[in-house]
Parts: sequence; structure tokens; C-alpha cells
Amino acid sequence: MNADTLRQLVEERWTALEAEQTTGRHRLRVSQLPVTTDQGSLAAGIDHEGHRHVLVPVHTHRKIRTNLDGPVLRLRKRPLEDDETYQTYADLTCLRTDLNDLFTELCVNVLSAVATLPQNPVKALYGVLDRWKALFQGQSAPLGPEQIAGLFGELLVLKRLLDRDSSAHRLWRGPKGHPHDFVAGKAAVEVKTSGAAGGRKPRIHGLDQLDPPLGGTLCLVWFRLESSDSSASGLGFLELLEQTLHSCDDESALLEMLAATGYRSVDAEKYRSIRFVVGEERWYRVTSDFPRLTTQTLLEAGVPLSVLDVEYTIDLSKDAPSPMPADEVVQLLEHLIRESV
Repeated sequence: MNADTLRQLVEERWTALEAEQTTGRHRLRVSQLPVTTDQGSLAAGIDHEGHRHVLVPVHTHRKIRTNLDGPVLRLRKRPLEDDETYQTYADLTCLRTDLNDLFTELCVNVLSAVATLPQNPVKALYGVLDRWKALFQGQSAPLGPEQIAGLFGELLVLKRLLDRDSSAHRLWRGPKGHPHDFVAGKAAVEVKTSGAAGGRKPRIHGLDQLDPPLGGTLCLVWFRLESSDSSASGLGFLELLEQTLHSCDDESALLEMLAATGYRSVDAEKYRSIRFVVGEERWYRVTSDFPRLTTQTLLEAGVPLSVLDVEYTIDLSKDAPSPMPADEVVQLLEHLIRESV
């Protein structure tokens, strides 16, 4: 079904619903649309205030993004039932009737996208919303070499978590300003990278970066990344990013987190040639004998807490501390997934 046909169809459905008698305050007048998914058919709707809705069916347990609740568009999870059926939807609403024409174009895009991804309609919906939002985003400077390497390391860990749970992007807290990159319950992971000639000497930013969560545990993972100019070796930055997005059940939420790190999809071509070989990987448990500076160690040393913007380098090139065995790393990743449920 082409865009013109879809446009005419949704307009006809909304017009017909608008002509029906107004129902209760919290009710919708609904008409099914001929776009089906694994969870059911999409629907058009009109509420008692005359606002237009497009409803995308979802599983009852599916979480819906909560950051779209503005003066024009609102996205909410909404159950609907009649005498025979009960269905949960992602309900996208236009709150301004003077923008109905633009909302129609947005909905046509949603219907087309869902038709090509019926097994994951919410992901299709999020993709359309993000593309529209990109129209209004300003330009920003591209990521620098250290930022790219740091993000690559975090994506390596995130991909492993997503391979175990497609919702594991919720554990990635670093982009939101959390002192640790990944957090699940009382368990946290901090990710560090170094270049080929840098040695095992990660740079630590702040007194809380190697401070475990209260009553919890912290692990540090360090990657040695070697730049590669050959497409036959290593892994491309964009390849890893695309693999991570593909593994995630909420691609739009992950894109927002990537944007918080400074990465924007419109700049993708700037990173096309960047590749890394993981020359070495080590995981450590940050225990009391791990080399670090924290607020507590400064207090014990008599250093005043008025010291600000602390950055330092730790040396992990010696025998101690010992890295975690591979089987413990697997157990840690599984523990993070269990803690996130």
C-alpha cells in the first residue's frame, strides 16, 4: 500500500470517527487499520476532545518510552477492551488539531514502517519518531579519538549484555551522568580503554569512579584498542554500533543514549573508516586492595575534601591486582542481567 493510499485511508477513518457520537471522557472511538503485526492490527482513534490517535499493538509487558509528553505529541501505553477482546497499545496522540495535517504525514510514515517490521512494531514506531526529531536537531562537533575509543569499549560490553537480554540497554548509565558506566541493582561496571602504546594505565576521572555502590560491588574492564586501517582486520566502529542497535529492543532509546555521548547518526560517515583490534581485555574486581583514590582514602590521608576535579592514572601492568578468569566474567554478565529484572 503506497503513501497516498495510506494517507487517504487514515483521513477517512478519523473523519468517520469524528462524526460518531462522543463517548465517555476516558474512552476512545476506534477503527482498525489494514496494517497487521505479530501482536494484532494498528488502529486509528478519536478521543472525547477530538484529538487524533494512532494505536500500535504491543505485548502487555512491553515498556513504552516516557520522554514524549509535550504540548503537541504524547506517547503512552494504553489498554483497550470491548466485549470480546483486550489489547495493549502504544498510543501516539496529536494534542493540537491545527497540526492534524502534519500528524497525518507522521502516521503514514509509522504505518509504512510497521508494515516492513511487523515482528517489532514499537521499534518501527520509535524509528519514525527519531527521524522526525532529527529534522530539528542542531549541528554538533564530531567525537574525538579518545571519545570514540571510550565509546567503542562501552559498546563492546553493552553488546554482550544485549546478547543476553535485548532490554539490557537500560543498564548503560554512563551517558546519563552516572559515575559508573553500567549499573544493575548494587552491581556496577566501569569501562576503560587505552591505545596500543599506552600500557595498562587507564585514566580515572573523579573520586567516585572507582567507588563501589553503597553495599555493592564494582568491576573495572580494560581494553587495549589498536587502530586498524584494513577492512580485513578488527571491527569497525559503525559495525559494532549497528550490531548493538540491531540487538536492542528499543533502538530509539539507545540512539538517545548515544546522542548523550556526542554521537549522532547524521555524522555516521565521519566514522566509517574507524576500526579497532582488541589487543587485550582484562576484568578486575575493585576491592579494598585495588589501586584507586576515593573520598574515603583522601579523608584517611588527611587531604581536605575541597580538592576538586581529581583525575589520575592507575598502573595495572604488574601481577597484582589479578584479573578475573573468563568464567567469572561470564558469571558477572549473567548477574547483571538477573539484577536488572
